[in-house]
Amino acid sequence: MFRRSTAARLAACTALGLMAAGTAHAQAITMATGQQGGSWFPVGGQIKAIVERENPDIDFTVTPGAGAANVVGVDAGRFQIAFANSISTVDSLEGKEPFRKPTTNVCNIGILYPQYFQIVSIADANVNGIADMAGKRLTTQQVGNTGEFLTRELLALQDMSYEDLGSVAHTSYSDSATQMKDGHADIFTLGSSLPTGSVMDLASSRDIALMNVDDATFEHFKAKNAAFQLRDVPAGAYPGFDQAIKTLSYDTHMVAPCDTDGTIVKAVLAAVADNVDSFASVNKSMEGLTVEEMATDIGVPMHSAAKEFYAERGIAGME
Repeated sequence: MFRRSTAARLAACTALGLMAAGTAHAQAITMATGQQGGSWFPVGGQIKAIVERENPDIDFTVTPGAGAANVVGVDAGRFQIAFANSISTVDSLEGKEPFRKPTTNVCNIGILYPQYFQIVSIADANVNGIADMAGKRLTTQQVGNTGEFLTRELLALQDMSYEDLGSVAHTSYSDSATQMKDGHADIFTLGSSLPTGSVMDLASSRDIALMNVDDATFEHFKAKNAAFQLRDVPAGAYPGFDQAIKTLSYDTHMVAPCDTDGTIVKAVLAAVADNVDSFASVNKSMEGLTVEEMATDIGVPMHSAAKEFYAERGIAGME
């Protein structure tokens, strides 16, 4: 009787142990990226694949998102990791538009690559400046996306708004490209890396032009947010695009709640830092990315675990 009772208790303990192990097997993590058809979503998928391969105890979910909305989600603790634009994150700290209040729980963990605000038009639409957008049909992203916010800011420079345009569609990158190809839109604005897949798709079937951003426009944006840069879009960036222009630029970086588990932060940073060639095959803008560049100070508090990671990799000033 004693033996059977002992055996039963041992079996029960073993079963409970297995159940507990199964429960603890996977730590569920959600990372917000960007729209399908943009540059963030596939990079997020690559991070997921590497993190899960190297860390079997992490269950990584990648979800579509948007620049400003991702920062709000991180601040609220809905996302453990998210992609963001440096300009949006800097604005969030002060509660500037489009943020309703200052964020208090958002930390930088690493720079990935530069982003470009692209004002793409069908070549024969003759959109050479902001004023030329009047009466034209625009396709852009949903409210909460950095590219959509910048579009409204750009129009405001000429005392214009969406009401001054022929029509405005808020949709995904890929749907915007389809609208342009089908002749249902004249202008496509977006913030993404170079080259952007949806714009490549558009340029393969229609002649396109990109609007040049002059110094005065740049200075207007720079005065509002020091994270803005003026960068070249080189000739040849897209099929048939044969004249270099300048445009507003900023950086894609990863953010996390400042109290996110440091193990997760380090796993994500290691996935990127140790597999740059792999990421470059997904997004050419990440080619040659260094740990030093990842650790760049952009005016957003650095997560304590990210500091430790960079210090361990030999980056000075991370104490």
